[in-house]
Formats: sequence, structure tokens, C-alpha cells
Amino acid sequence: MTTPEAEQSQAPRPEERLEQAVRTAEQALIEFEIAVETFRVEVENFSRLHDQKLGPLYARIEELDARIAEARAARTGDPEDIRLAEEARALVMPIAGVEELLNGWMDGDGLFPEAAAMLTDQPVRPPQRVRPSEEARRLYRELARKAHPDLAQEEEERERREEFLTRVNAAYSRGDETLLRELAEEWAAGPVPPERRPSPAEELYARLEWLSQRKELLTLVARELEDGPIAGMLRLAPDDPDGLLDEIAGRLYGDIEQRETELAALLAQQ
Repeated sequence: MTTPEAEQSQAPRPEERLEQAVRTAEQALIEFEIAVETFRVEVENFSRLHDQKLGPLYARIEELDARIAEARAARTGDPEDIRLAEEARALVMPIAGVEELLNGWMDGDGLFPEAAAMLTDQPVRPPQRVRPSEEARRLYRELARKAHPDLAQEEEERERREEFLTRVNAAYSRGDETLLRELAEEWAAGPVPPERRPSPAEELYARLEWLSQRKELLTLVARELEDGPIAGMLRLAPDDPDGLLDEIAGRLYGDIEQRETELAALLAQQ
């Protein structure tokens, strides 16, 4: 027969449910942060490839638009055409005071060397691909879960974890699988954090409040990423983003050809 004393000893402490809620919220927040960081890297990588591959084509279109407007203004002499030509040229002119910073980057037409090569059918050095492999993703997620600062109670341990995760994030952003493995070995060999001690109820409530605020902040970051134009393009072709860039480039080449034909016709009339 169970005595009242035994029943009392088996009853859960008042803080146990709150502690469990905090642990659950912490783990959910960590997973959310990992998802947001993973998506951020994907967006940044795609944005870099987008600018490297399509930026020269957009620049060429702007230059052709300026030349077409100038040719039309020269033919008509109309003040409105002249104004439009000046506006079009202003869009492709270098910013005052910045031209010296771009010395050697652009040619006389305002094109990057890569752009000039693409438009003259010369070989172009392909853009550096920074897309983490599946193994790099796995290593990153594993390290982020193990070393997340939210799992630390002591301030010193939190700072150690923050410094370590900074290095992990940098390696993941570069897709450096080898460095991620080295960091995993470093973490495994490092000091073992002390076991979590039960916290007073007031601290647990404060912790839950902080976790809630952090989740709201991450939600805003995730929403900003998802609402951006690059993320919108990624959603169009999540399994083949390179193919999407090739498709857009094909359309831009068609636009360039049309503008070159229009410019040639205007110049022939002068």
C-alpha cells in the first residue's frame, strides 16, 4: 500500500511542467533558427549567381536603351526626346565620385569584363558556385543543434557557443564541407557543458518570454526573406534554379537582339 509520503515523493515538482515547456520551446526555436539560416544562405547564393549571370545582360539592355533614346533625339531634335535621352543616359552613367573605385572593373561602355566577354561570344570565367552540399547541410544542422547558445545557462558558456557558431555559419555560407567536419571534431573534443540545473519558476517564465520574443523576431526575418524577389524566383524553380537563370538569360538575349535591331535602324536614318 502506497503511503501518503510515498505518493508525495512521486508527485512531480511544480516546476517540472514549466521546465519541459521551456526545453520544448528552446528546441523548437533552434530548429526554426536553423531553417531560417539555411534559407538565408540559399537566397544569398542564388542572388549572387543571379547578379553574376544576368547583371551584365541587364546592363547591356540599359546601355542600348540609352543609345536608342539618343539616336531618336538626334533624329527628331524634339525637346521631349532630348529629355528622355538624357534620363536614359543618366541611368547608366557612373555615380560621381565613385568612378575611380571601379577603375579596371568596367570598359568604356560601362560593362564588366565578364559582360563584354559574354556579348562578344568570348569564354567567361564561370561564377563561383557556393551551394552547400547535402553533407555540408547535415553537418551544419548537427552543429547548430549541439552548440546553440540557447542551450547554455552560464554566460561564459553562452559566449563560447556564440563564437563557435559564428565560425560554423561562416563555413556553411562558403559551403566548406571540410571545415565543417573539422569544427564538428573540435566541438566533440571541447569542454562538455555542465548539466542544466533546475531554474526557479520566475526564471523559467522569463525564459519562455524571451523565447517567444526571439521567435517573433525570426518570423519577421523569415517573412522578409520569403517576400523578397530572389526568394520569389527560387519558388518558381526550387529543383532547378540554374535552369531558371538560363531561361531568363535566353529572354534577355532576345531583348538585346531586338534593341540592337532598333538602334541599327535609327542610325541608318541619320
